[in-house]
Amino acid sequence: MNFQIEGLRAWAPGLESEDDWRAWCNAPVVVPDDQQQPDVSFLPAMQRRRLSRLARMLFHVAWPLAEGQGPLPLVFASRHGETPRTLAILNELAKGEPLSPTQFSLSVHNAIIGLWSILREDNSEMTAMAAAGDGLEQAMLEASGLLAEGAPAVLLVIAEELPPDLYTAYIDDVPFSYALALLLKPGKTWTLSLAPAESGLPAAWPHPLNLLRALHGGQRTLIHYWKDRQWTWSRNEA
Repeated sequence: MNFQIEGLRAWAPGLESEDDWRAWCNAPVVVPDDQQQPDVSFLPAMQRRRLSRLARMLFHVAWPLAEGQGPLPLVFASRHGETPRTLAILNELAKGEPLSPTQFSLSVHNAIIGLWSILREDNSEMTAMAAAGDGLEQAMLEASGLLAEGAPAVLLVIAEELPPDLYTAYIDDVPFSYALALLLKPGKTWTLSLAPAESGLPAAWPHPLNLLRALHGGQRTLIHYWKDRQWTWSRNEA
């Protein structure tokens, strides 16, 4: 797969600016996650009310990249999705309380891209994916297919929210909440290739964060192992 990364934005608690991320990439640590909310003040208050924290994360990183692009296909990837909202619904069920139809409809995995389509008034093709350790690469496959079909640009967003304490023993791949958005266009600046692999060293951080470190550090090659797959990101410019 060949493509160009035209723009990127990332968010995590306390990591807002490019300088913040550059400093984190040079010395990565688990940042305190105190339920800080990303800024979505560009949306009217009535529209903001329906957005969960995960949705706000997506809107915060993706909206500026979409400005001025016209209709824009979107690929959204998240392994855990709206886990906090879903847990709240399960708690209501356990207590025998009536469920909120609105909360239920907004808990499904593609609800966020539905809100995005409505608020941006964009009916472009959009996909919500749930994938494990190589979810970023699986999303890249989907985005590359859209580019190959003639889309002038594709917006890719991958986001995870720190799970509620109840899930701490079961979810160990989200050190803190984060979101990464990439504006992708046709080109040959980057190549992503896949090869079989028997094993590889486990990554210290979720792969989207490792990609950010590679981009800020000017790495020309980034290798990511997941199960029996080896993904290689190669920067091709001179």
